[in-house]
Amino acid sequence: MTSTIQGVKEEKRPGHWLGSARTWAESRRGEPSFLADLRREGLETFQEIGFPTTRDEEWRHTNVAPIVRRRYRRPEGLPEIALQQLGPFSYTDCTQLVFIDGHYSEEFSTLLDLPEGTIVEPMSTALTEHTDLVSDHLGRYADISELAFSALNNVHFEEGAFIYVPKSEIVTDPIHILYVFTEQEERQVTWPRNLFVMGENSQATLIESYAGLGRGGYLTVPVTELAAGDYSVVEHYKLQQESIEAAHLAYWQLHMGHSTTVTSQNVSLGGGFVRNDIRTFLAEEGGDCTLDGLYLTKGEQFVDNHMLAEHAAPNCRSFELYKGILDESSRAVFNGLIHVHKGAQKTDGVQSNRNLLLSKDALVNSNPQLLIFADDVKCTHGSTVGQLDRDALFYLRSRGIGEEAARSLLIYAFASEFVQKIQSEPVRKDLEEFLFTRLPKGEIVRQAV
Repeated sequence: MTSTIQGVKEEKRPGHWLGSARTWAESRRGEPSFLADLRREGLETFQEIGFPTTRDEEWRHTNVAPIVRRRYRRPEGLPEIALQQLGPFSYTDCTQLVFIDGHYSEEFSTLLDLPEGTIVEPMSTALTEHTDLVSDHLGRYADISELAFSALNNVHFEEGAFIYVPKSEIVTDPIHILYVFTEQEERQVTWPRNLFVMGENSQATLIESYAGLGRGGYLTVPVTELAAGDYSVVEHYKLQQESIEAAHLAYWQLHMGHSTTVTSQNVSLGGGFVRNDIRTFLAEEGGDCTLDGLYLTKGEQFVDNHMLAEHAAPNCRSFELYKGILDESSRAVFNGLIHVHKGAQKTDGVQSNRNLLLSKDALVNSNPQLLIFADDVKCTHGSTVGQLDRDALFYLRSRGIGEEAARSLLIYAFASEFVQKIQSEPVRKDLEEFLFTRLPKGEIVRQAV
């Protein structure tokens, strides 16, 4: 029995991960007390829960053992890259912070004129120049008690993006946070930490991008906290286009104030192993959030989206639509929960997961759920898994369209519901271009739409 327990402990808390976390936390002595507390909380949480295994209900379809067994190193210094390498992932005419292998690149970043009091800067700068403002929010919303990798982010992070939009200010141009990862011989790990704070009655469009240059078996563990103040309006986009050998384990936490409106769209196109934990806490009355997602997988790719929408106040609405297109031997998981707390009357919650399987070897596990403790609510959930409509395919072919082009048109039609909801024109055009390039006979699809 003892050896079994020790084996489980070693499986959940490999010595090289625990030792690395302790060493890094020790090396950060002298930081402000709130940062020291955050790192201590992360270390203690990891020591208590360890890494998840497939015996844990929330991870039974998601095996992190291959990642846990590997040894990663922290990138040293800012690598040299050419400006044109960023071209496919950059946006013009917007404020843009660029991080390369976890390090802030002032050379490739662009800071446009912003409304008075608005702050967009790397986390390392914000921790020094806006310590009080950061300490009021950092770590306040993200619940790491059950997420080992996010707990380790608490310990290890040293860089990321800080955005603050003051009360009643409107940022008209998008703010883009771009993380780029280069091809390296050794496996690297980065721990991006993002904090976005929206003041009362403010408005902004925020874009998070994670992109890989070439190949590389690196690991990215980002944690993002978005605090939306009362009456604020936020458009948020997350685009993940990393190396096919990379692993991406992310935690995104939204905290909503009174009568806030937040739209977030999450796109997973790259990465060999991807896990997104997406959580929303509707803390005050009148909150309205839309959380949509699209994932495209092929080969041996694996994508897991775990969502939690907590309705803690009355008269709030959450709408979630995640769509997946799976090909070859790829796999996906969708696990969603709408949790309506006692007293959260007049809640309106809708959760839907739709999947299109293009291969007999593709597999998806879908599990939308409701947990309701109020009696005056309107909540629905649903899931579909299917293949291309044979009748629709026959109809297109009968009109003289080849089989490949007909299949591509139907696949695009499945994705278009998500694509057309994207309000940001650069983001929408990028996704459309990706689909045209990815789909066989994409030029025919382009002409047809």
